[in-house]
Amino acid sequence: MPMVKGDVCTEDVGTCGDDCSSRCASAHPGAQAACVLNSNIPVCRCYFDCGPSVPPPYSKTCKLSLGIWGERCSEEDCNSQCAAKYPGPQQGMGYCYSVGAPVYTSCFCEYKKNLFPLSSFTVIHSAMDLESNYEIAPTAEFIQSNKFTRVALQFPDELLKDAVRVVSALRDKLRTLRESNAEQNDDAPEVGLFVMADTAYGSCCVDEVGASHVDADAVVHYGHTCLSPTTTLPAFFVFGKTPISVPDCVKNLSHYALPNGRRVLVLFGLDYAHSIQNIREKFAEVCGAESKPEVQYANVICSVMNPSKGRKISNEVQGTSGSLTDNNSFGTVSANTYSIGGLVWKLPEGHKMDDYLLFWIGSNNSAFANIVLTYNGCEIVRYDASECSMVTDLSQQRKILKRRYYLMEKAKDANIVGILVGTLGVAGYLNMIHQMKVLITGAGKKVYTLVMGRPNPAKLANFPECDIFIYVSCAQTALLDSKEYLAPVITPFEAMLAFNRGCQWTGEYVMEFRDLINSSPVESRNFSEEARFSFLQGGYVEDFDPQGRNGTEEDKEGALALANATEKVLQLRDNPNSIVKGTAKSGAEFLATRSYQGLDIHYDGSLPEPYFIGRSGRAAGYEDEKIGHEKS
Repeated sequence: MPMVKGDVCTEDVGTCGDDCSSRCASAHPGAQAACVLNSNIPVCRCYFDCGPSVPPPYSKTCKLSLGIWGERCSEEDCNSQCAAKYPGPQQGMGYCYSVGAPVYTSCFCEYKKNLFPLSSFTVIHSAMDLESNYEIAPTAEFIQSNKFTRVALQFPDELLKDAVRVVSALRDKLRTLRESNAEQNDDAPEVGLFVMADTAYGSCCVDEVGASHVDADAVVHYGHTCLSPTTTLPAFFVFGKTPISVPDCVKNLSHYALPNGRRVLVLFGLDYAHSIQNIREKFAEVCGAESKPEVQYANVICSVMNPSKGRKISNEVQGTSGSLTDNNSFGTVSANTYSIGGLVWKLPEGHKMDDYLLFWIGSNNSAFANIVLTYNGCEIVRYDASECSMVTDLSQQRKILKRRYYLMEKAKDANIVGILVGTLGVAGYLNMIHQMKVLITGAGKKVYTLVMGRPNPAKLANFPECDIFIYVSCAQTALLDSKEYLAPVITPFEAMLAFNRGCQWTGEYVMEFRDLINSSPVESRNFSEEARFSFLQGGYVEDFDPQGRNGTEEDKEGALALANATEKVLQLRDNPNSIVKGTAKSGAEFLATRSYQGLDIHYDGSLPEPYFIGRSGRAAGYEDEKIGHEKS
C-alpha cells in the first residue's frame, strides 16, 4: 500500500536487487528507485507522484424510502435531503412517488452502493503491508521479551487465508531477534507457533481452551475482539488497520461539535484505533486556537492482557453483596470513568453520559450494538468509514430493546431454566453461573447447566423441557436472535430483572455480566410466595409450588434423584391434581408427560435371550458360503 508524504508517494516492491529500477518503472512509470533499510531489512522503494486519489467502486444502485411525506413532498426538498444523506460518489438523488391519494406520497432516494467495502485486513500486495497490518515486529517483540516457547495464533475465519504468510513472517522476525541476541541468550529455544483455525465459542474472545490443547504459553489474537479479560493465559491483540478518510471524518465530526458547541464523545471500533490520534490532530486544526469544543475521545484499554491477580475477576464462588436496584454504576470503572468493549474514557467532573452525543466510527457490528443498548439514553450517530457517510437512523437497533423486554416478561412465566455456558475463558464466568443458579432456585424455578459450544436451534431443540435459556458469554456474543429457537435465549441481566421480585427495569441495559457479579438476588426469596401479574397470560399467577416440592427433593436424594422423581411422577400421573395446572416443574416431570419416553426396559428378573453367532468373512464370499460351494 503506497505511503503518502506531501505529494510524493512511496511503495516497497520487495527486497533490494539489481532489478529494483525496472520493478519500480513497471509498477509506476516514471518512478525513481532506491534501496533503503526497513526494520534492518534492505527493500526496494519506489518514489512517484501520487496523482488524484481513486474512489472506491460504486456500481450498485439502491433505493430507500425516507417515509411518507404526504402533500408536503416536493421534488426539490426530497432531492436535497437524499443528496445530503448520500453525498459524494454515492450520488444521492431523490424523487416523490405517490400511490393512490396524495397522503401516501413518499420520498425515495436512489444512491450508489459500495460493492467492495474496505476491511481492517485488506488485500495485501507486499511484505511491508503484511508486516504493518498484522504487526509482525511488535508481536515478535512480545514473544521474545516474555520468553514464550509455545504460542497459539488465533485467526477468525475471514483471515485464515493469510495465516501461512503471517506464520512465515513471524518466524523470520523471531529468528532475526534470536540471532541479534545470540550473545546474551545462547540456549534460547526456537518458538513453536500453532494456528487455531476454529474456536469453540465466539471468535472475539481468546480461546484459552483451544490453546491449552497444545500447551501454549500465550495467545496472539487477530481481528475483531471484545477484549474480555482472560483467566489463565496472557494475550496479545492485533486489531488490524481499517483504511479511513480522515478529512471526511473530521468534517462530519465538526458538523456535530462546532455549530452549537454541544458535547461529543468519540467512540470507535478497535480496527480504527490507529487513526484516532490523526483525527484528534486534524480536528484541533479545524477548530483553531479560539474555538474549544467539548469533544472527548475514548482510548483503547490495552493491546496486551495478562491474567494477573490484581486484574482478573476470580472464578471462585464468592459471597455477593448489594442489590441490583441499588447499583447505578454499570459500565463504570471508577467515578466518571467508563469502559465498554475494550474502550475506556473519563468525563469531566459533574458531567454525565446523557449530556453527550456519541459519535461512533466504525461498522454496524456487535460492538456498535453494545454501545446502542448500553447507552440508549444518549443521542448516537455513526460514521461509516467504508462508504464515507453518516448514519443517523438507529430505529432498527433501538427496536431490539422492545424485543428484549418481551423476552424478560416471557422468562417470568418459565418453570424450567437452562443456563448455557457460552465461554470457558472469560474471567468470572463460573461466579456468574453460580449466581444465576442461586437466583433461579430462589425464584422457585428448576435450573440445569448446559455446555454445548456455540448454541444453535438444532442443539437447543434437544432440551424441549426448558422454557427459557440464559446465555452466559461475553458482551458482544450475548445477544442471540432466538426467533428460530423453540425457547427464547436471554442474558444474565435480563434474568436478574425477570427473577428478582420487585425489581423494575429503568431503561438501563447491561451487557457485561462482570458488572452483575456483585448484584445480590435477595429480593427473589422475600416475594417468592406472592402472586404476580403475568402480562402474557393476562392474569395473576403463582410461581411457588403449593405441594412444597420446588425441585428441592431432587437435590437431597443424591445420584438417584432423577430416577426417584420420575417414579414418583409416574405414580401420580393418573391424579389430575398431582401436577399443578399440568405444568412440569422439572425435567423428570416433563419426561413423564411425554408420549414417547425412549426404549422400555423391563426388570422382571428373566434371563437374557441367548445370542447367535453371525456370518464371518468377506462380502464376496462368507465362510458358510464357501463350505456349501466346496460340498457341491
